[in-house]
Amino acid sequence: MREKIDALERAGEILGALTPGALVTVKVDGAVNPMTIGWGMLGIEWRKPVFIAYIRQDRYTHELLERADCFTVNVPVPTGDDGADRRVRRILGFCGSRSGRDTDKVAELGLTLVDGETVDAPAIRELPLTLECHIIYRRDQDTSLMPAGLRDGIYGTAAAEGLCHTAYYGEVTDAYLLR
Repeated sequence: MREKIDALERAGEILGALTPGALVTVKVDGAVNPMTIGWGMLGIEWRKPVFIAYIRQDRYTHELLERADCFTVNVPVPTGDDGADRRVRRILGFCGSRSGRDTDKVAELGLTLVDGETVDAPAIRELPLTLECHIIYRRDQDTSLMPAGLRDGIYGTAAAEGLCHTAYYGEVTDAYLLR
């Protein structure tokens, strides 16, 4: 069951969850890949509710998003159940340290996928607050425009190699809690 929510009303909760992590999930050619993110923005762009996911260009998820037109954002909701909350921390740690190039993270973790309502990317029951996002814009970050301290502190030598993030602007087409 899905309980519809207003993503903008819950923006503080959603953005606050990025510090420990949330998942961006993409599906291409039937393969599903969730990746832990710690950066994102939620707001209004072009009069639309938008979640912006920042994905580093050397990540497998970036490769998939370049071929996709949508993604979901899967946000943990604390339950107060130590076992369930530990499992969520394990999911976030695993999805942030393993590449989908080498590992089927969904199978390895036994994740429960729920078909999207408006996008062809699934929600993940274990992280029940879900934003369905249709990609409406993509933009590579230009590290040369960043202050040197920020660029060097975040990217180090990767900036010189041209490795940065792509910002994927996803119009939020549905938002809900899985119950």
